[in-house]
Amino acid sequence: MSNKDNSITVRRRVHSSFPYSPVHSMSFAACVRLVPESALLCPFLPSVIIMVKCYPSVSEEYQKAIEKAKRKLRGFIAEKNCAPLILRLAWHSAGTFDKKSRTGGPFGTIRFPNELAHGANNGLDIAVRLLEPIKEQFPILSYADFYQLAGVVAVEITGGPEIPFHPGREDKPEPPPEGRLPDATKGSDHLRDVFYTMGLSDQDIVALSGGHTLGRAHKERSGFEGPWTSNPLIFDNSYFKELLAGEKEGLLQLKYAADEDAFFADYAEAHQKLSELGFADA
Repeated sequence: MSNKDNSITVRRRVHSSFPYSPVHSMSFAACVRLVPESALLCPFLPSVIIMVKCYPSVSEEYQKAIEKAKRKLRGFIAEKNCAPLILRLAWHSAGTFDKKSRTGGPFGTIRFPNELAHGANNGLDIAVRLLEPIKEQFPILSYADFYQLAGVVAVEITGGPEIPFHPGREDKPEPPPEGRLPDATKGSDHLRDVFYTMGLSDQDIVALSGGHTLGRAHKERSGFEGPWTSNPLIFDNSYFKELLAGEKEGLLQLKYAADEDAFFADYAEAHQKLSELGFADA
């Protein structure tokens, strides 16, 4: 039981009648979260909120392929110094999710030419081409899982937090419409609209923005030029420190600039949420 949120987590197994696929087997692992604990103890409280997150239980062969692919990705991304590009691919793949229509999201469609042609995805064709030789070694894996796994690896090998990864995403055949990703030329209201459409929060926005500690802006892609931080291949809280040095501060930015552990914890949670949009939903 956590003192932090005063809640209880219960694990159980439920069964599915879904047909077999290489990605998942017939059973699902479910995490049932009861919030708050006091609702269980006091009969006068009106209700108990129950949230269920169901992850497909993949085959042993599939799980082994995930582990092997992760090792390959570690060596490849480190050798090519391409962590920022790979992280951007994972983000942009997931960030098209619309919680109302249940369309878009991290389901492998970013490999299709018509989605790569979206203005916000300029340059990501390079990432797709770089990763394809590794993906070909693991035909059992969905592109959806592979791209999100690559994003997790990109953060971890550059010194960032470990991000929980659950396999089982299935590839979708149709890309989402253009215009769902953030536009760097627009302000905070636009950014909120985009993230709220995905189902993410203000805290998620701030935590994920810290991922800009990796990489640089390219004028031909975003209209801006230059690295976000002094060391664009190290994942740390320097993005927030440099924001504060420029006097662009807010409460969360202040917290993250002072406490890298807090940033890492919140970033890992936000990244996991982003990578699972539309997948194993609560």
